[in-house]
Amino acid sequence: MTEFTESVDIPRADATSVTPRRGALIAIAAVLATVTNAVAFMLPPLLPLMQQQFGLGVAASAWIFTALTLGGGAGFVLLPRLTDVLNDRTTSLLSGGFLVVGALVPAIGDSYPALLVGSALLGFGGAAQLLPLSFLRRHLTGGAVATAVSVLIMATGSGTVLGMVGGGLTVKYLSLASFFYILAAAFAVTTVALLIIVPSSRPESSGRIGILGTVWLIAWVTAVLLALTQGLTWSGTAILAVLGAGVVGGVLWGLVQRKSPTAVFDIQLLKKPLVTPACFAAGIFGAIDAAFLLLVTYYTQTPAEVGYGLGVDALGTGLLMLPFALMMFVGGKAAERAVQKGRPATVLVIGTAVSVVGLGWLAFAHDQKWQYLVGAAFVGLGSRVGYSGAFAVPQLVVPEDKAGMAAGMAGTTMAIGFAFGSAVVTTLLTFDTIPKIGLPKEYLYTVGYEVTVGLSLLVLVVTLISRLRHGGELTASSVEA
Repeated sequence: MTEFTESVDIPRADATSVTPRRGALIAIAAVLATVTNAVAFMLPPLLPLMQQQFGLGVAASAWIFTALTLGGGAGFVLLPRLTDVLNDRTTSLLSGGFLVVGALVPAIGDSYPALLVGSALLGFGGAAQLLPLSFLRRHLTGGAVATAVSVLIMATGSGTVLGMVGGGLTVKYLSLASFFYILAAAFAVTTVALLIIVPSSRPESSGRIGILGTVWLIAWVTAVLLALTQGLTWSGTAILAVLGAGVVGGVLWGLVQRKSPTAVFDIQLLKKPLVTPACFAAGIFGAIDAAFLLLVTYYTQTPAEVGYGLGVDALGTGLLMLPFALMMFVGGKAAERAVQKGRPATVLVIGTAVSVVGLGWLAFAHDQKWQYLVGAAFVGLGSRVGYSGAFAVPQLVVPEDKAGMAAGMAGTTMAIGFAFGSAVVTTLLTFDTIPKIGLPKEYLYTVGYEVTVGLSLLVLVVTLISRLRHGGELTASSVEA
């Protein structure tokens, strides 16, 4: 999920030869933000159904979600850059194509490998949620852009709500294949509307795109995550080999990126005040959300006959997590005002503290439905506040010509965080299972929430260290510097 904030000024580029209809342009931007944000929240409640339908274990089914988030990480890097090198309409067509194909592959393939491939493609295409900021900036005046960003904020929240309940509602009455066919149709209609409404524009850059660096990034991250999730099933030698390959690949990637003319990330940007803790926080809040989604999904859909669990279906899980989505929708205004006043570090700290309250509550109170409603509200509010700070900081302190890369940095670390959180929870839930049944033992859910609290507290540590190094909050002088 990408955070749109009203605190970040979005300058308008030179006008093109075609003047679009303002209302239509804002409307299609809102539709795109809604459907792409919904994707990330539709799949988690459906994982137990996929697990049952294809005879999977917890680790295998969780990799469907991991593939979605890793694909999103690549999309957050490449799609914003493509809008500059190509143009908005062409990039919209490409991203729409990825979304349509990503939905059709599991619908037609009807297998676990098809789910993995389709999820990765859906994740990549889902990064099109960044595109509205580009084409609205190019084709609308300043006042209209401000209105459009407000609409996008609401659309992002609406997409989260839709994702929480839409998938479960569909599979309650239709098959899993029908769900993916409906997704494909929705993405196809959205893509056609984008091509009709978004005007043609000339490319704004002739530079090259760091495709190799992006693939390399996803490859070494995947190797590390694979080693984490398969530690209990593979041999020690195989785990060490895959983990070593991932770590070495990551070190070499960082060294190459320092000198590459097409670097995925400009390492120098991380030296700006609070940029490193902001990107780190984006990743941690992504991990928090992923852990929350999976822990809630697997516990609530475990049949009560096992000795724990609520025995609800995918729709029931989505409804229990609805406060999470609603607080994502309404909880960011105060955070955005604080960021605008130059207090993003405080926003990160508050977001972390609120999340810790929700996760701590769920660690010891997760066997009744109403307890999830309370915990979900706190986690959703904390994440929303945290994302506001994490995505705004890079935009406040980096040069204007690096604004797209800054957004990509925060978005990609968030996606990697989602994948990491998924891997951590998967490892925990497969650590100790009930004999003959294969389901996780109940205490592992408490451990899962406790571990997620520990991850959350790392944001406080990194933010405190950065504030000590850079002299506190962002000031006008630090932004100019």
